Amino acid sequence: MPIHIVRNDITKMECDAIVNATNPKLTDAGGGVDAAIHRAAGPGLDEECRKLKGCRPGQAKLSGGYDLPCKYVIHTVGPHWLSGPNQKKKILESCYREALRVAAEQGCETVAFPLIATGTLGFPKDQALQIAISEISRFLLTRDMLVWLVVYDKDSFQVSKKLIEDVTEYIDECYVEAHYVGEETVLSTSALDSAGSRRLWEWEESQTARSAEKPPTPDAQESLLEEGVCFTKAPMEAMPSPNLQDMLKQLDESFSQMLLRKIDEKGMTDAECYKKANVDRKLFSKIRNNVNYRPSKTTAIAFAIALELPYDEAKDMLMKAGFALSRSSKFDIIIEYFIRNGIYDIFQINEVLFEFDQSLLGM
Repeated sequence: MPIHIVRNDITKMECDAIVNATNPKLTDAGGGVDAAIHRAAGPGLDEECRKLKGCRPGQAKLSGGYDLPCKYVIHTVGPHWLSGPNQKKKILESCYREALRVAAEQGCETVAFPLIATGTLGFPKDQALQIAISEISRFLLTRDMLVWLVVYDKDSFQVSKKLIEDVTEYIDECYVEAHYVGEETVLSTSALDSAGSRRLWEWEESQTARSAEKPPTPDAQESLLEEGVCFTKAPMEAMPSPNLQDMLKQLDESFSQMLLRKIDEKGMTDAECYKKANVDRKLFSKIRNNVNYRPSKTTAIAFAIALELPYDEAKDMLMKAGFALSRSSKFDIIIEYFIRNGIYDIFQINEVLFEFDQSLLGM
């Protein structure tokens, strides 16, 4: 089952178990997530924690959920950022592994984690996030469990600044291309001249055949775009009518058939593919058993990412599901950025999508 990144209060998560980032004594809820969980659970949790006789860093212990909307609370103790350089990373990795082990032993199917050690312990949030995603995804390769990574607000969630800058730059470039020199894009119906026709700046890229009028400057383009004016690279020509036989050929292979064929071509097992796509086994079963199944756009893209398809093949797979990638959609541009750069880590992609307030991939 997949990883979901959600912005929520972990004490309100309805699941089998939530993970409490606590301290070695377990009973002294000084602040942050620990204090919030103890307050929401009520005095019963305090009493049980006293009987657990503490917990060492990197280890995990189980208690009941009491007044919380979950069955269990799994307590784990993270490292202080000022501890040894190698030790702190190993301790944090162990926190996730041990908490997941305890959850599995209890038969939990759904677990919610905070970003452990990023509060008073001072662990850098971007590094803590990478460790959390790495350990959880490694565990889910061999086990079925739905895991939520719960962040309280945007300040609690930090992705690599360099990656965000690169994606932001790519988005800006694609918006310029789509709005200024791409295919005709009608942004408004208000920009009509007295004759009722659109004002279009058209020009040829060829050095020998240029339009009599020069394209406007970027500042002028921005002003005209606000009025709804469109820009095209060249004068629009009549498009030939599509051939019916060519159109029907697109129906020869459904999304389900293409997906299963690509899995075989890549030498992957079904489980390897749907886990890598961050997709639930039950959903994959529906796709496999229904040749005409139509997935959501995020699910279709997730499988293209899992199969590490190049851009043209990814677009083809998306088309089989009835979708396309557009330069006028921030979500689509982000997906294009990762595919064109050969980055197929779905969790890293979801981190960036989350940062830009976009829908996440998988299910």
